[in-house]
Amino acid sequence: MTKTPNQSTPRWVDFHCHVDLYKDHAALIAECDRERVATLAVTTTPKAWPRNRELASRSAHVRIALGLHPQLIAERENELPIFERYLPDARYVGEIGLDAGPRFYRSFPAQERVFERILRACAEQGGKILTIHSVRAVSKVLNHIEAALPQDRGRVVLHWFTGTLAEARRAAALGCYFSINGEMLRSPKHRQLVGSLPLDRLLTETDGPFVEREGHPLRPRDVATTVAELATARTQSPETMEDTILRNLRRLVSV
Repeated sequence: MTKTPNQSTPRWVDFHCHVDLYKDHAALIAECDRERVATLAVTTTPKAWPRNRELASRSAHVRIALGLHPQLIAERENELPIFERYLPDARYVGEIGLDAGPRFYRSFPAQERVFERILRACAEQGGKILTIHSVRAVSKVLNHIEAALPQDRGRVVLHWFTGTLAEARRAAALGCYFSINGEMLRSPKHRQLVGSLPLDRLLTETDGPFVEREGHPLRPRDVATTVAELATARTQSPETMEDTILRNLRRLVSV
């Protein structure tokens, strides 16, 4: 007799998805519950957090992160007090971090100010789980984490990590996890990097709707494909990798 799966137990993990940027926002939350995808719905501005939280309030599998995206700091730094007002009620924080890409480099000093303040506030309150953006700024991100967020005061997941092998080792030593999406596995260089990451620190993500496949934005359920690709990259069976990701998530959230 086949056992019916427990609908409260996740099967998949999408630890970084912009759920509120899909046209069918509410339907997508229902889909995550139906497909048993433990989904971290990140926000890009603190003003978006209350409505996102309301829509996911009855979800078994979707959790909302309070964010202030580094690419928006030039226009949104003044929303930091709003972020700090909501922070006591937010267990998950993101998307936050630094972006030193050409389009956003002019705001980098402001990004650093905001990032440092957020990390220190998270450390003061304790128990937060952060998903962090680090485009062309991995070393700076790690410097700030090392200075402002002790490992016993919060946990960090590096979203779409594309640093060097040395930076990956440093991040792992600081207790960081790494969320992997399918796009990261497209290039041989990044596949090699992913292959070097500690197996017990790996999670999966979509970064949808920004990542597309065949012209369609990825949805949280599409991490099933990423798990299979990640298993190939790590020479494991898809079932073993699926179990590993879920075990890593349980360890992460046990903070």
